[in-house]
Amino acid sequence: MTLVVVVGGIPAAAAAQQETTAVSFENQATGGTTVTVDSVTLPEGGFVTIHDASVTDGNVLGSVVGSSAYLDAGTHEDVTVRLDDPVDESGTFVAMPHMDTDGDRVYSFVAANGEVDGPYTADGSAVVDTATVNASATVSMSDQPTTGDSVVVDRVELSQGGFVTIHDATVTEGAVFESIRGTSAYLPAGVHENVRVELDAPVTENTTLVPMAHMDTDGDETYTFPESEGEADGPYTADGSAVVDTAMAMPSDTASVNYTAQATGGYSVVVDSAYLPDGGFVTVHDGTVTEGAVFESVRGTSGYLGPGLHRDVRVTLDSPLNETTTVVPMAHMDTDGNETYTFPESEGEADGPYTADGSAVVDSGEATVSASVDYTMKSSDGATVVVDRVELSEGGFVTIHDPSLSGGAVFDSVVGTSMYLPAGVHEDVAVALDEPIRSSQALTPMAHMDSNGNEVYDFVTSEGDADGPYTADGGAVVASAHTSVNAVVTAMDQSGDGATVTVESVTLHDGGFVTVHDATVTEGQVFESVRGTSMYLEPGTHENVEISLDAPLEESGTVVPMAHMDTNGNEAYDFVTGEGENDGPYVAAGGAVLTTADYTVEGTMTETMTDEPTETMTDEMTDDPATEMADESMETTTESSTDAPGFGLVVALVALVAAALVAARRR
Repeated sequence: MTLVVVVGGIPAAAAAQQETTAVSFENQATGGTTVTVDSVTLPEGGFVTIHDASVTDGNVLGSVVGSSAYLDAGTHEDVTVRLDDPVDESGTFVAMPHMDTDGDRVYSFVAANGEVDGPYTADGSAVVDTATVNASATVSMSDQPTTGDSVVVDRVELSQGGFVTIHDATVTEGAVFESIRGTSAYLPAGVHENVRVELDAPVTENTTLVPMAHMDTDGDETYTFPESEGEADGPYTADGSAVVDTAMAMPSDTASVNYTAQATGGYSVVVDSAYLPDGGFVTVHDGTVTEGAVFESVRGTSGYLGPGLHRDVRVTLDSPLNETTTVVPMAHMDTDGNETYTFPESEGEADGPYTADGSAVVDSGEATVSASVDYTMKSSDGATVVVDRVELSEGGFVTIHDPSLSGGAVFDSVVGTSMYLPAGVHEDVAVALDEPIRSSQALTPMAHMDSNGNEVYDFVTSEGDADGPYTADGGAVVASAHTSVNAVVTAMDQSGDGATVTVESVTLHDGGFVTVHDATVTEGQVFESVRGTSMYLEPGTHENVEISLDAPLEESGTVVPMAHMDTNGNEAYDFVTGEGENDGPYVAAGGAVLTTADYTVEGTMTETMTDEPTETMTDEMTDDPATEMADESMETTTESSTDAPGFGLVVALVALVAAALVAARRR
């Protein structure tokens, strides 16, 4: 059924296109992080955005829960939309085609307060369709060899947490409890890949297995479905049936290894899968192994791998590859049972290769020495992006590009670049963005060389003549993933009488507040550090927000503006009075969304002390304060009475603030 929602402020320029815009959105189940729009037609390109039902009550901006990547003009089918606010309850949702009025391929409707990227319209109303979305689960499992004692479920997505249980095919004959072969440990809400499930009832012959997603209905994180005779921890359902998949499990004593040609910085390679019936290792040889250099060809070996199937096994090389070469991953046993690879040291007496038909079990493929980048879906505070892993053969940079890269904006798409990275492996690389991004989007980290050797990123200023991207297979070495941005705060250093603080800008995708803390928030004073809070701010971007402080600043120091939600929807800031139960901070990348600024109280002694700079919170931070502050908070609280109100919540809040302050320091 198509529903028409009237949305104010629609640009008149879209009127000529309206008759051809269309969207179809069918009822469906979701694991919580995505929904699928069956079809959308966009005459001039744009996005399809998912709103919750509050859009029908006029909550145009705050109802947005996710938007697709940019879609070219035309009709698109089965469009996956990643949600910034995961669905954990079933309800009605609205799919709405939106334009890209500013041409940047980023959906900025909320952050721009509705002034850009508005909806396509027909007869003066937005073009939409509605669907009932059932918050449920998804599960997928592929056919696989097994030792009989365990299997690997490829992917499980749970909207509210729970388990994945392995049944045999007798479940289809009504043997609900008797068919259970094994159950995973508790899995929190979200996406889980390569989930190993130990089987209580081993598989002894080729068997069809039925992985089934189960809830944790009693909230104890323990699977009690059989013991409760189905009263607790029942299966997730969709369309009246349990959420399941089927796969063939095939007991085997034959090892296997699979490798796909790939680009690498030369320091590691990733083996797609390895099946080791009795456990062991995956050893990477170079091509000289085929010439009889059995030991000399060894370039690196995995850690010990238990019996069974393993996917995405990263093998760190003992010495880097310095040129593109053929590599030969080989499955090795652990013949002496010490879980340590001693094949070369023992001159082949121990930990020899698995064999099949008289030959070692291997695969082979090319390893292109260049670079590699790993970047997974995550959230950001808009000011910093953390790249999971960068491997560079000759040093360089990792540069963040926005979606305009796909439209050919090679230089203009650059939104941030790392410091110089020496050759080698770098994990959790924090990249400060040149300007904050205020909307969720697919970001593309790209590995760049330092072609002129000056350790300065000159790609943009040289118009591509220097510091070009690392390449493999004719293309740049990149990764790309959805990056969720739900709040951004910026503030400038400032001075005044200590009675007010001005926050340069704050973007709140769900509305809320911006609260000013003093520097004691770094010492765990989550509530006591609150000096003042803004009035309620509607969803969108607000500039030059002046906050009157309840407790004026008496001396110069650091202030910490922090974005807070309105979790109870009453448009009143209840974080302090509710001891953190309501209106907590927006969170990104494991920390509260905040910024820091130096505040000079005019006319104070501190202001006149120019010879010795004022000690600020930033100066007090350690080299790795996120871990230290969180650990110290945990230790301090553990020693205190756990009877205090909000005990566990306060610890969590302290850790969130600590993590965010580290990011603020790195900018």
